[in-house]
Amino acid sequence: MEIILLLSELIPCLLIGYLLGRFKENLSLTISRPLISYGIPISLMGILLKSGLELPLIESAALALVAIGFLMTMLNRLPSVNNLIQNRTLQLGSAFGNTGYFGIPVSLALLPDHALIYSIGFDLGATLVIWSLGPILLTDPSKVLSSNRYWKNFIKGIFSSPAVKGLIGALIIHSSPWDEQITDLLWIPSRVVIVLALVIVGMRLSWLRKANLSRIKNQITSIKNALIMKLVGLPVIMLIISSATRLPSVMREALVLQAAAPTAISILLISQAASRDEKEATSLVVFSTITALISIPAWLLILRL
Repeated sequence: MEIILLLSELIPCLLIGYLLGRFKENLSLTISRPLISYGIPISLMGILLKSGLELPLIESAALALVAIGFLMTMLNRLPSVNNLIQNRTLQLGSAFGNTGYFGIPVSLALLPDHALIYSIGFDLGATLVIWSLGPILLTDPSKVLSSNRYWKNFIKGIFSSPAVKGLIGALIIHSSPWDEQITDLLWIPSRVVIVLALVIVGMRLSWLRKANLSRIKNQITSIKNALIMKLVGLPVIMLIISSATRLPSVMREALVLQAAAPTAISILLISQAASRDEKEATSLVVFSTITALISIPAWLLILRL
């Protein structure tokens, strides 16, 4: 029943995006740029203010950073793992999940209400990293003229990050006397951002109308290692960390399910902004989202054995 409810929310947005993408192929790029600059910071502010800036939020964010950092280190430092996924966009796609637009709704549908703060914490940690480092990691190496230039770009990327903007905005609003009123106002636009992000995925799905079965098979083959790493590898890492630190069962379930979320729409938005590996990013987002409708219930069964 819960999965049916999720599908009833996802499918209309994807279908609208698909139909729009058929009429204007570049519309997704037009929407994604203002979404990165304004929509995502507003969405993050709304989610942060609604959940509250409390210690469990910070703990979950820190654990998300540990799990994602461990996976990214393996992908870049272990030759045997790096050989499986050499494409930088696919590396990002295998480490960063669609927690805000898929994982949190899953948490609301499948877990108790008090698990939401852990899910949001994971989303916060992952979002801060992907929007801080993602654009830099996808920058053409030939454009990095020196180490000084790289670090200038790094610092610029940090402070221009939508996630950092959202966090700073949330802290400012939280300390103001109009905290509750502004939180209520931001909650609606933050939901609109989720819908727009899903519509963008639907727009990118429009390429399927031009693809034959052979092309789709080739796309799946090119992303299969990243797909497995995202839906199986990262949740396993999170499960090991959760078990080693003896987290409460609800917190463990929330964090593992967030780790098992399909590839983040953020990867698609960043790849579009960088004009790099857009087809690979689209394929990974689409096929991981479809597969996650099976893999996430499977993970929940495993966690409750």
